[in-house]
Amino acid sequence: MSKTEHARYYALTILLPMLLMAGVTYGAGLLILAWPTGEAAVSRDLAADRTSLWNTYTDFGSSLSDTPYIVALTAVAAIVFRLVYKRWRESIFMIAAVWSQSLIFLATTTPVGRHRPPVQHIDPAPPTSSFPSGHVSAAVAFYCGLALVLTTHVRNRALQVVIWVLAVGAPLVVAFSRLYRGMHFLSDVMWGLLLGAGCVVMAARAILYRREKQRRPQVPELVKRA
Repeated sequence: MSKTEHARYYALTILLPMLLMAGVTYGAGLLILAWPTGEAAVSRDLAADRTSLWNTYTDFGSSLSDTPYIVALTAVAAIVFRLVYKRWRESIFMIAAVWSQSLIFLATTTPVGRHRPPVQHIDPAPPTSSFPSGHVSAAVAFYCGLALVLTTHVRNRALQVVIWVLAVGAPLVVAFSRLYRGMHFLSDVMWGLLLGAGCVVMAARAILYRREKQRRPQVPELVKRA
């Protein structure tokens, strides 16, 4: 493929889907703000049942997707995949999955501007708004993206199941932890799950499972004339 074809391909398979996901995320945020959802009751119930033990558990659960950890783990995964598989495809896929959700999150959270739940916030509130949950979308993008790469190269079915159970479980733990700690409403973490999954699917189709077009073999002139 020429440089122009490469640029057109990635514009259609990555840039355009990112713009669409950002637009849908922004629109969903405005709809949630416009319609009373009653989600504050869920946050109040969780806050009322807090215990020191669960405060500790959810501190760990939330940290599974803290930005410094996700950035560092993505870099490590990219380096390891390059060394193990002797190509860049898996590494670029991981970077694209994680950073695309981050860019969409950053582009939409401030314009939506949703306030955080009306309960005590156990963690310091970042400058971003409550919708969507960046912790949750990053968890899906990293852990499910990692599982997709690993299970593509692992043939043992039992091991594949274990990998996916852990990969799906991690974002769910993060989602519950963020809810419990008063940092997000239920719809915030639900949309984070959808956004992360969308970015993984987008990056997988554009990069991980991309098939290069085979060039048609040139037919010798003498064969054409025969």
